[in-house]
Amino acid sequence: MQCVILAGGLGTRMRPLTDTLPKTLLPVRGRPFAWYQMDWLARHGVTEVVYCIGHQGGQIRRYWESQPSPVTLRWPKLIWVDEGEQLRGTAGALRLALAEGVLDESFFVLYGDSFLPVDFAPIWTAFQSSHAAALMTVLRNEGRWDSSNVVYSNGRVTLYDKRSSNPEMHYIDYGLSAFRRAVIEEAEETDLSTLFHRLSLAGDLAGYEVTERFYEIGSPQGLRDLELLFPPLP
Repeated sequence: MQCVILAGGLGTRMRPLTDTLPKTLLPVRGRPFAWYQMDWLARHGVTEVVYCIGHQGGQIRRYWESQPSPVTLRWPKLIWVDEGEQLRGTAGALRLALAEGVLDESFFVLYGDSFLPVDFAPIWTAFQSSHAAALMTVLRNEGRWDSSNVVYSNGRVTLYDKRSSNPEMHYIDYGLSAFRRAVIEEAEETDLSTLFHRLSLAGDLAGYEVTERFYEIGSPQGLRDLELLFPPLP
């Protein structure tokens, strides 16, 4: 399984911490967040990671290049796609990876600030059997974590809209998605939320319901919640 990690953003909500450090390297219990994310991917069958980096991306690359080989040998192979400081948006980053010829025919997409404690294998199987252009994992939210933005039923996302509320929206985008490469070849959107909206209206967005809450380091409260998940280092 290939997973694209989108880690090129500015991390504005975590300033001043992200003035000098990319968000994905913020420390959690004494280790960079990226370590926990990569360890989880390795444990759940991901064999290759396409790292889409941009702002302060050189620090991310140097961090992984500095890791000892006994660690890196058991983790996914890393491929780098660098936007530099001209950020293209989340969908634009995938198009750059496409242009550089590194995308598999099907692949996961994960944000560089998300820790998602779910098993990837059944989601991958569901995507392959759905024949949809893309798949979005969803969590029944009812307004608990953020504004609900998904109408989901029977394995399909029938509406995704990040900008407008709907009384039938009981679910939220969980943060892990899967795509077929052909979708990116045809897409003109710069933002994945716009692409997801279009696919949902076209009936071409599969859904997979998860029950574990998501964690993120994109906000101070999110970082505090995640630190409670992991025990202190010895």
